[in-house]
Amino acid sequence: MKAYIFPGQGAQFPGMGKDLYDQSEKARELFEKANEILGFRITDVMFEGTAEDLVQTNVTQPAIYLHSTILATVLGDDFQPEMVAGHSLGEFSALVSAGALSFEDGLRLVAARANAMQKACEIQPSTMAAILGLDDFTVEDICERISEVVVPANYNCPGQLVISGSIAGIDEACIKMTEAGAKRALKLKVGGAFHSPLMEAARVELEAAIVATEIKAPVCPIYQNIDAKPYTDPELIKKNLIAQLTGAVRWTQTVMHMIEDGATSFTEVGPGNVLQGLVKKVDKTVATASAVLPQ
Repeated sequence: MKAYIFPGQGAQFPGMGKDLYDQSEKARELFEKANEILGFRITDVMFEGTAEDLVQTNVTQPAIYLHSTILATVLGDDFQPEMVAGHSLGEFSALVSAGALSFEDGLRLVAARANAMQKACEIQPSTMAAILGLDDFTVEDICERISEVVVPANYNCPGQLVISGSIAGIDEACIKMTEAGAKRALKLKVGGAFHSPLMEAARVELEAAIVATEIKAPVCPIYQNIDAKPYTDPELIKKNLIAQLTGAVRWTQTVMHMIEDGATSFTEVGPGNVLQGLVKKVDKTVATASAVLPQ
């Protein structure tokens, strides 16, 4: 079975999406529609901006979403998903590409999500850290024993877990993780503690927007971040999307479940190839590829 996977924040790069814009009339239409919806020319930032310009949350999230969903659209008949999943923000791209959410509604939700997360970051300074070389149980146990807010946020692949929380909590956790034998405990350059209880204000704000948005049954199951299980029921999909902001991204478990359910190949749709690398860390025998424009 063909699985399609969609990247999240961190996959952006200067010039992203310009090849799509130049080569496809349909892509140009969608990019211009996005500029209208967002109220600024995000294409100028994507095609000509610096890496620093692209790292702003209100630009990064819509930019990655646009790259992924527009690429899936211009693939046409080459895009035949039998199962989909997206990493964090990528879950919205996956839903649009699987026909559960319209392109326009998806973009509005992603923009609302980015703004809500930015505001939550400003309420309380917070951060994230990558922990390499420790098993999940050890990381979870250390997080639980810290009095500050610190939680596992991204289960990326075996031996690579990202934690999220207050600055003091993350600093303490990094020391304890290193003492416990972590190869690295590296603070990340991010705006805040994504996928943690510190995003509660953003979750509340986004909940209203998601509830008001029409989500239909997707053409294939979407494996959602919150519990790594497949869903087709629109109401459950909405519930899981809302929970995602303060809950962990269970990517390792998602890939495992997709393989157990018959995935034989994973195609990454969007900028970069980070997810392909994570899939290979879960199972090095499975086929991976990047989606490319039909010639």
